[in-house]
Amino acid sequence: MISGKYKQIVNLLTSSSKFTVKLGLERITELLKILGNPQNCLNVIHVAGTNGKGSVCTLLAEILKNEGYKTGLYTSPHLYSYTERFKLNGVDISEEKLYEYIFFVEKTAIENKIDITEFEILTVVAFLWFKDEKTDFVILETGLGGRFDATNVVENPILSVITSISIDHKDRLGDTIEKIAFEKAGIIKTSPVVISDNNKGLTVVKNVSSEKNSRLIEASKKVSVSFENKVNYILFDNKKYEYNIWGLKQTENIKLIIETINYLKSQGIKISEKDFSNGLKNVFIPARMQYIKDKNILLDGAHNVEAIKGLKQNLDFYFPDTPKGWVFGSISTKEYGKNVNLLFNDGDEVALIRFNHPLAVAPEDIYKKISHPNRLIFKNLSETANISKNFSPDRLIIFTGSFYMIGQMPRYM
Repeated sequence: MISGKYKQIVNLLTSSSKFTVKLGLERITELLKILGNPQNCLNVIHVAGTNGKGSVCTLLAEILKNEGYKTGLYTSPHLYSYTERFKLNGVDISEEKLYEYIFFVEKTAIENKIDITEFEILTVVAFLWFKDEKTDFVILETGLGGRFDATNVVENPILSVITSISIDHKDRLGDTIEKIAFEKAGIIKTSPVVISDNNKGLTVVKNVSSEKNSRLIEASKKVSVSFENKVNYILFDNKKYEYNIWGLKQTENIKLIIETINYLKSQGIKISEKDFSNGLKNVFIPARMQYIKDKNILLDGAHNVEAIKGLKQNLDFYFPDTPKGWVFGSISTKEYGKNVNLLFNDGDEVALIRFNHPLAVAPEDIYKKISHPNRLIFKNLSETANISKNFSPDRLIIFTGSFYMIGQMPRYM
């Protein structure tokens, strides 16, 4: 049951005046100054990148929580509720508390004639809540880009982390890896920055870190994945750890985590092998290779070409001989034509979904982009309550293309 207060939260944040992207730090900087700059009271680890941010942030928060540190986690987007974006020791903020903070921030902005966006409101709420809760650490994920992202008002993070960089949001971040990497590297301050040694944006990040007098820490640990008796493992340094997030590309995220943990330990922050291992085993993040065994459904929010390629590799690794069914939806800012032609194979069953978002692409427009529609079996989903019953019983059903779309499907279908 959705509460009245939560409905008011959604109505405010999704109103035409709020639900937009306005890059730039002037508005949020002014508002935070009025509120006493709560972000400067926090021990922040700031994470930017194209893919992998959510996994890195969530795993790092889980490890620190296990060690006994009071840990805040701010991520985006959410699947089912705005409350998911704010976690304290793994627990979502309550609807009542979120309502209280959001309308306080909005009231302050109105009184001071500051026109702020949805993401700016949410970011200010995160800073205020984590300060009030006296967190030991805050893991802060950027929304879009880095340089002009609302989270980039943090002046002195403990550490910055740059995850995998690929082409996405070309309309706002640029159409080359170099341009996008420059935007992501905008979060770098004088504190160290961790990046994988094979990141496509490494050269740009190196240059920016040098200009900022920031120590560059290259993550180069050799990490691999194994899948044994339906259990996923991460292997490095001749050790094997059970890891609850599936995916071959997770090796890149684990490399970053290892170097991040090593740096924190070098600064006197205690993190035991046991709590590191338990973090890997117990971490959960929805819609990232999330397999629901009893329904034979897989949720993955892959929405750009790099992530779509990764999803295909993962399916070949974890489900090599399983017939596939797809539920696919996209927003218009994504390269959905490329995505569907990377995903679908001859004989696959496919349902194209229209979901509730101002930028959602109509199913017929997605269909026009498919290069071999006559070799696919299309399903017309008139309703989604029992979506899995629309597919052949032997199919693994994969929901992908947009986090927004997955979030609007009935939970676990």
